[in-house]
Order: sequence, then structure tokens, then C-alpha cells
Amino acid sequence: MFVPSADTGLGRDTFTNSALAGRRFRIGHIGVDRVNLARDPGPGTGFEWCRTVRARIEHFLASTYDSRMASEIKSEVRDQIGIVRLNRPDKLNALNYDLMTLVIEALERFDADQNVRCMLIAGDERAFAAGADINEMSDASMIEMHYRNMFGRWVRIKQLRKPIVAAVSGYALGGGCELMMCCDIIIASESAHFGQPEINLGIIPGAGGTQRLTRAVGKAQAMDLILTGRMITAVEALAMGLISRVVPAEQWFDEALKVCRELCQKAPVALQLGKETVAKAFETTLTEGIEFEKKLFYMLFATDDQKEGMRAFQEKRQAIFAGR
Repeated sequence: MFVPSADTGLGRDTFTNSALAGRRFRIGHIGVDRVNLARDPGPGTGFEWCRTVRARIEHFLASTYDSRMASEIKSEVRDQIGIVRLNRPDKLNALNYDLMTLVIEALERFDADQNVRCMLIAGDERAFAAGADINEMSDASMIEMHYRNMFGRWVRIKQLRKPIVAAVSGYALGGGCELMMCCDIIIASESAHFGQPEINLGIIPGAGGTQRLTRAVGKAQAMDLILTGRMITAVEALAMGLISRVVPAEQWFDEALKVCRELCQKAPVALQLGKETVAKAFETTLTEGIEFEKKLFYMLFATDDQKEGMRAFQEKRQAIFAGR
């Protein structure tokens, strides 16, 4: 019988067995903390034992997925908008392995859903996300962090094709600020605060903060924020170019939804290619970027939506885009 130990947190990527004390095994990109067996699964080779335990772990993960989803995030589709809300209010939505796995999986499902045209990530009024869950990494060694590869899956956010809007209220610090910077449009409450305070913990940003922040606000401002660890207000963040808009505190979520609804009225293919082209500007030369833009511009003339958009303009009516 497979029995998870009391400290199972579904957060790490190793498991142990009393017969093989001290040995560690990877079980894929989704892992668990230490998992104990009430008894050995029986005689056989180490590979057979590993297969048996992996099957039991996968069964355990599948049986607990729904409850984890309900507790760590809230997700729904509303008016063609895929909404993901971080739901760890007691931890100010601090990001841990489980939470980020669930967020990314939810975004990927929305990205593949043809009934969804854009996505929205939000926290609550107190915090978008106040950073990483320090308890998950405080005692880790360099080798453990290397094999855990806790930021490896973040690259999957960059691969999403549909636009992502961030609705930010309260704190967006450390990993929370890094998650926010993965989004395409950022709507922030006037009460929001931003920063990369990792330097105060003896580390630096690890999920893209040094790179995305520098591209967003420039070297001088990025050096100031990363080396001092200071927080900035929404007004300062807007002036630096870190966020898109600042709205009254009571309207932060409704205004983000309004932006999403506006995006849903646009041509879906053009939205996706527009996002891809702007992102390309950060990774190529001006000449190559313009050439890339030109090719995608021409490509859109193969879509029904281009014909509908231009015909609607000529006929002085609202275009209705079908995503073809």
C-alpha cells in the first residue's frame, strides 16, 4: 500500500524507501517530497521497484490534482477570457513549485482552447504575488537547486501564443514581479508596489528578473532596483515603463477584464502575430526584426479576418472576427 509521509508537500522531486535509505530518484517534472512505503513492493530489480513506486506516485498525484487545483489557484473561462487567480492569501500568494505548475498548466489549457482569445492572471487585493516561497528553498544546497530546476518550466509561459493580461494589486515582488513581467499588458492598482528584493536574502532574481527588468526599464533603473532591493509605487513603475496602466484601487480587476474584453474583439490571429513580433524585437537586430514583421504582415492577408476587417472599415461597421 502506498502511503505518503506526513511531510509530503508535493513540492520536491525525490522519493525514498526504507530498503534504499539515502538514495534519491527523479520521477519526472512533477515531483513529491519524501514518500514512504508501508512495505516494500516485493522482490525484483531496482528498475522494477522504481516502476512500481512511480505508478503509485502518479496515481496519488492524479487523485490529489483536483483538490490542489481548487486550493492553490482559481481558474475559469468568462466571455472568451481564460482567468487564473492565485489563491494562497495566507502567504500573500507566494510562489512555490505546485502553484507555478498549476498556473502554467492552466495557461497552456487556455492557450489550446479555441473558445479562449486572451488570458488574465491576477492575485487578490493584498498581493499579486509577494515573491517565492522561501520555506521551499531556504535549506537547499546548490546541487539540490540545480537538479530541482525550479525555474525551468517558466520558459513555457514565453511559448504561449495568446495575449496575457496581468491584473496587479498590492505586492508584486521577487518572483511575483517576474511572473508579472512574463505578461503582455499589465494593469496595476494605484496602491500596487513592485520590486526585486532578492538581494536582501543574499541572492539575486532567478526567474528572469535581471533580464526582463533591464529590457523594460533600462540598465540604470534595473541596477537601482536589483542592487538595492527597494520597492517602487505604481506611479513610479508606470513612469519607468514597467507597467502599462495605473487605475484606481477599487477598479484594478474590472479594468483588467475590460482590457481583456477589448482584446477579444480583435482578430485572434493578428493578436497572436502582433504579440510574437513585439517579443521578437528583444531578441534580434532592427533589420531582422523589420523583415520578420513584414513577413507576418503579408501572412495575415491569407486570413478571412483581414478581409472582414478591411471590408468592415470600408462599410463603416463593426468587424466581426472569426479567428480564421
